[in-house]
Amino acid sequence: IIMDGNGRWAKKHHLPRLSGHEAGRKSVKRVVQAAIDHGVRYLTLYAFSVENWQRPREEVQGLMGLLRGVIREELSEMSKEGIRLRTIGRRQDLPEAVREELESAIEKTKGHTKLDLILALSYGSRVEITEAMQGMAREVKAGKLDPDQIREETVAEHLYTHGIPDPDLLIRTSGEMRISNFMLWQISYAEIVVTPVLWPDFGEEDFAKALADYAARDRRFGGI
Repeated sequence: IIMDGNGRWAKKHHLPRLSGHEAGRKSVKRVVQAAIDHGVRYLTLYAFSVENWQRPREEVQGLMGLLRGVIREELSEMSKEGIRLRTIGRRQDLPEAVREELESAIEKTKGHTKLDLILALSYGSRVEITEAMQGMAREVKAGKLDPDQIREETVAEHLYTHGIPDPDLLIRTSGEMRISNFMLWQISYAEIVVTPVLWPDFGEEDFAKALADYAARDRRFGGI
């Protein structure tokens, strides 16, 4: 899910932008529960992009504080529900306190199997693909990888998402018709649902509607 519309929601309600992010936190909780209820096995949330570091310092600091607080407060619930927390992106870019909170939660939930909740943090698909190319180039240089043996599977193994299935469905809220540098390799054959609903207003019914839309489609993967 590309969670979009927090800022517009805040503006609509005459509130500061951070209030929109705080309202969006409630939507995360609703959607995670809805995913569990519907038997979804992997849920990836685009929480913070590499481009988001360009936002005003005060907003970025507020977002990082909110993230840290959410992880700490929801850890026991994640354990209770069987949720495994994972991340994709440049975790090393995050403030140390946030990174430590994340890594602790990741370690404590690694044995859970009901839902893999994957947060895309300091994530950008072009950066991801670039780093994958760099990794393969180093292996070629070291004589560990034959360039002629590089396959799609080889590239996938060098992405942040290695070991995670490609998404079947991409949901974007707030009506924006763009991908925003999100999982460009992985969503090659994903179905896309764009809803005008702003993220803080997105709930269980909206999630179920997106799943129903997906289920009604005929996925041919380039075939007839």
